[in-house]
Order: sequence, then C-alpha cells, then structure tokens
Amino acid sequence: MKTGGQLIVDALVANGVKRIACVPGESYLAVLDALYDTDIDVLVCRQEGGAAMMADAWGRLTGEPGICMVTRGPGATNASAGLHVARQDSIPMILFIGQVQSEAREREAFQEIEYRRAFTEVAKWVGEIDDPARIPEFVTRAFAVATSGRPGPVVLTLPEDMLTRSAEAPAAKPYQPVEGHPGPAQVKRLGEMLENAKRPIAVLGGTRWTAASVAEFQRFAERWKLPVGCSFRRQMLFDHLHPNYAGDVGIGINPALSKEIKEADLVLLLGGRFSEMPSSGYTLMDSPYPRQTLVHVHPDSSELGRVYRPELAIAASPRDFVAALEGLAPSGEPTWSARTEAMHAAYLKWSTPPETGPGAVQMGPIMNWIEANVPEDTIFTNGAGNYATWVHRFHRFRRYATQAAPASGSMGYGLPAAVAAKKLHPDREVICFAGDGCFLMHGQEFATAVRYRLPIITVVVNNGIYGTIRMHQERDYPGRVSATDLTNPDFAALARAYGGHGETVERTEEFADAFLRARASGKPAIIEIKLDPEAITPTRTLSEIRAG
Repeated sequence: MKTGGQLIVDALVANGVKRIACVPGESYLAVLDALYDTDIDVLVCRQEGGAAMMADAWGRLTGEPGICMVTRGPGATNASAGLHVARQDSIPMILFIGQVQSEAREREAFQEIEYRRAFTEVAKWVGEIDDPARIPEFVTRAFAVATSGRPGPVVLTLPEDMLTRSAEAPAAKPYQPVEGHPGPAQVKRLGEMLENAKRPIAVLGGTRWTAASVAEFQRFAERWKLPVGCSFRRQMLFDHLHPNYAGDVGIGINPALSKEIKEADLVLLLGGRFSEMPSSGYTLMDSPYPRQTLVHVHPDSSELGRVYRPELAIAASPRDFVAALEGLAPSGEPTWSARTEAMHAAYLKWSTPPETGPGAVQMGPIMNWIEANVPEDTIFTNGAGNYATWVHRFHRFRRYATQAAPASGSMGYGLPAAVAAKKLHPDREVICFAGDGCFLMHGQEFATAVRYRLPIITVVVNNGIYGTIRMHQERDYPGRVSATDLTNPDFAALARAYGGHGETVERTEEFADAFLRARASGKPAIIEIKLDPEAITPTRTLSEIRAG
C-alpha cells in the first residue's frame, strides 16, 4: 500500500525522470514529500510560466518529456504559456497540476478550474487521476502520448485527496515510444524522384531528431549534393558552415533562398509541418496543392496532407526515416552540384552582419565577436522580438542541441530556457538573448539561476520599446506611436541585486571586455546593450520604415 503521492513519484522514477521544474503548492504536498526520498533534482522556480518553459527546454534538448509541477487555478493558468510553446513546437512535456479535493468538484471551489475545458487546445491529452491505483496506467500513457507521433504536452491533474489516499498498484514500468518506419518501396521511390529532379531542396524541421540522425542526414545530403535549409528556430539540425547548407527558412528569409524554394521542382520536407512562419505565410508552397513535387516525412500521419498534399507521404520520425536512407545513393554525379554551391555562398553572404548602423552600439561587430569567441557547443536561447534576428540570421549553428527558441513566437522564453539548459549541461556555455520587453516577461527566473549557481550569460538588447510591434506600427500607422514605449530598470544593477553579475554596454567596443568579465565572474550575468531604437532591423531603420 502506497499513497498517491508515492505512486506518482515511483512512476516518474520508473520512466527515467531526473529533473522537475516546479512552483510548490499545497495541492500536491504529498508528491513533494515523496520526492524528498529520491534523487530527482527539483528545480524550484519563481513563476509557473517560467517553470513550464524550463520543462519545454528539457524536452527540446533531450527528446525526453520535460516534467513540470504546479498548483491549481492561477498556478495552472500561469503555466499555460509554456504549454502553448510545447504544443506549437511539438515538444514532449508533461504538466502535473494539483487539483481541488474530489468532494469539492463542480462547486467553483478555491482555485478550481475544469482542466479538460481549459487546456484541450494546448495539450495532446488532458487527464485526471481519481483512483491512486490507476496512477501507473495514467503516467505511462502520459509519457507515451507526449512522445509518440507528433510530440507535445500532456496535462495530468491530481486531486489533493487522491494523493493522500493509499492503494495497491502494480509497479510502474517505463513507456515504450511508438515508432514508424518508412517502407522499402517508399525509400526506393524517393531515390527515383531525386534522380529525375533538376532543382531539389530539403527543408529540415520538427522534433524527434538525435545527434546521430542529424549526422546521418548530413552524409545523405553529401552523397546527393543536396541543398539543405532549416525550418524556423530549428537551425541546429544542420551545420551552417557545411557546403550544402542553404539557410534559415523562417521569418525574414533570404530572398534568394525564398526564390529557390519557390522554383524547386522537388521539396523534401523532413520532420516539420511547414507552418505559417517557415512557409512565409504559406507563400513558399501553395496549399493544398504545391507547385513543387512534395515529399513530406512526418511522424504523425494526421499531419500528412493536412495543409499540403504531398506526392509522396511517409509517416516516420526523422530518426527512423534517416536510418533508412543509408544505402540510398545517386547513380552518378547530381546535376545540381553548382546550384548547391551557389546557394551556400548566398547564405554566407546573407549571414555576414553589417559593420555599421545608427547609434553608438553596432550589433554586427558584436555578433562577429561572439562567433569568434564562444565554443561550437554553446547553447543559444531566446524568446521573441526583433533582437532575435541577430541570433537567427548571423549566428552560425554548428551542432545539434545548441538552440532553444520558440517557433510559437512566445516572449519571455529565453531566460527560463537558459536556466534549464545550464542545469542540463553545466559544462557548456549558455547564452540567452532577450529584448528589454522579452526579458521582463520571465526575468524573475534570474533568481532561480542565482539560487542554483547556474552561470548563464544573458544579453539584454535594450532599445526601450516593444520593437517588433513598433516596427509593424510604423509600417501600418506611420508616426502614430501608441502603446509601444517602455520604461526599464537598470538591468546590470538588477543582476547585481539578485546576486549575479551585471554589465552595461553603451559603445560597441565595450562589449568584448564586458562579456569576458561576465564569463570570468562564475555567476549568472546580465549584459545590457543600450541599442538605439532606430536600429530596429539589420538593414532598415525605424525612420526608413515610417517613411515607407
């Protein structure tokens, strides 16, 4: 006989859980008590949205479900921001929510929410465990649902009284991922389609990749001289300095790459959905019938043909699909080799930052310095905003599991993701990029970094405005500034107040020494870059956008 709280923790241990992000609540004290007797690392956070984003980052970087625990009502609704990121980004995650006691249900009791109605849109499955004897069943199912097909978040609610009741239950066993393998005929047909193509391109995206499958696909691309692009915020899926790399297929795509995709005669879409941002608002391929011959590989069969009708649809995870390509080779030298070389050259030109711009701080030289002075395995995290362009366009990702950024465009993601990444990989450098607006969405998690002595480096690009919104505002309503100006704290002083290290950069040449001091401090650090708001994009100023 064990309590529900003990059975929950037993099931987590059986499924290999090593870390949990949480904000504690009285609704699941029995689980917290059971965790006391385990080796599971419990990361106590300052807000549930940040905790959920940390769990998302773990799922994103490992492929295993990130685990988050929060209390009922406001705790659960705060966590919904992280759920939405995991859902849109196809990240495996499990959110456990303390629930009101069973006898108080349907009375709008203290902090009561009906979670099935609240979270069905942002979770693959929402379940509630009424009987502690069924905990192994529910938890095993949660892991399987979160990782199978198109991965995503699962919500399990835990009534407070259920967690304190005792029951006999079978010992929990680890979940078994559901795999789907391409058939030999499908692989053969892909080879034939490539042999007959004149202007092919591959676009990599989605999840369920591994370091090994990334390397295997690179070898496949080499054999076929195939140009390869990476979907929005999935840039870690191909080495950017590899001669086959063609660029980032996302917001602000290189016009030359956009043209190549539109004029391609064969597109191999591997792992991703090619949703609104990667497809430039569904303009790179027509829906439902693309002009290009489309081969779409996705782990969830329900995604195949949902937006784009493929000529060849393959239901398989990227890992399993790539493993089947090992023996697939061209019969001769591909005719498009020169095109692939030209596309890579165009990428290199596109990803070289400008040296000048408005104001005393130039982000181009700063990005060049970062490129020359951080290790290849550095993990970069960010949220949403125009500042992120400097990372996405000008940082050249070299390795798998070096990027944690929300394709859903959620602000505030970068800092909690950096905390999670450093907790996962304490031996690797972790750099968070944030705008001033983005940072203060979940900036309180800097306290979590300080508490656990996680020396992340956060670069806050401060231009005093909600930059992306102002850019659109000046374009659509020029000169009519409304609701986009910000008043900010001294971010360097804020870092020191938390117990971290703080630096302020007001001139380009100050950045290098500021970064080196931040790194040497051994503390969580904030480097505030005071950027002229005119420097709203790498190529256009606010005034130019306003003028049309």
